[in-house]
Amino acid sequence: MFVTFEGVDGSGKTTQVELLAAELRAAGRDVVVTREPGGTPLGEAVRELLLGGATISPWAEAALFAAARAELVETVIAPALERGAWVVCDRYLDSSLAYQGLARGLGAEEVLELNLRVTGGLLPDRTFVLLVDAGESERRVGPDGDRIEREGGSFRERVAAAYSALAERFPDRIVALDGRRPVDDVARAVRENLGAHV
Repeated sequence: MFVTFEGVDGSGKTTQVELLAAELRAAGRDVVVTREPGGTPLGEAVRELLLGGATISPWAEAALFAAARAELVETVIAPALERGAWVVCDRYLDSSLAYQGLARGLGAEEVLELNLRVTGGLLPDRTFVLLVDAGESERRVGPDGDRIEREGGSFRERVAAAYSALAERFPDRIVALDGRRPVDDVARAVRENLGAHV
């Protein structure tokens, strides 16, 4: 299976990626853990560009995320799925839909079309969105975040709202979980949702 975790910065998704991967490995599964942007040499270089200090126009930002994603799918995700491994990814295309498509106003359909093209239409089997509000996100991240994390509260609010909207729009694939709940409770909800697959 291809499982992704999403949410506004500070939502706890990276912790849940690690917990699910550990659970799967303990059950004897072949697991590949990766992240976006990143996961490949190109992706890590793009990550530096995207999260560093320079201002980037919205479509350039979306295109850079898409380029890193295309490389990750081609070289890491697709080969792992083909050999029967689980892939657990910290962010995927729903991040672009939330941040660039909705919060930056580029349009969810337009950003989805770009990303489906560059990934060959590969969508996760299950996406867990950890919902926290903008204030909680800011409290957890603190003042020393990356370029996107340092954007103001109104942008965080738009991103948080975007993730809620995506969960409603794609209910067959996206599962919304309360990111304010204790870490173990969220992990249990993830395992229960995946059920017999784990």
